Amino acid sequence: MSFIIDNLGTIIISVVLLAVAASIIFKLVKNKKQGKTSCGCGCSNCPSSSVCHKK
Repeated sequence: MSFIIDNLGTIIISVVLLAVAASIIFKLVKNKKQGKTSCGCGCSNCPSSSVCHKK
């Protein structure tokens, strides 16, 4: 119990950072399933469009 009390600040910060990372990953997966790109621009002029959208 004293370990938790001594490291309470570190534990809280870690939980918050883990929640932020999980929400970012969730959003990326959701966008990928909907067919949205991660860069936010159109693919017509993108030199890497062949990597994202294989024909």
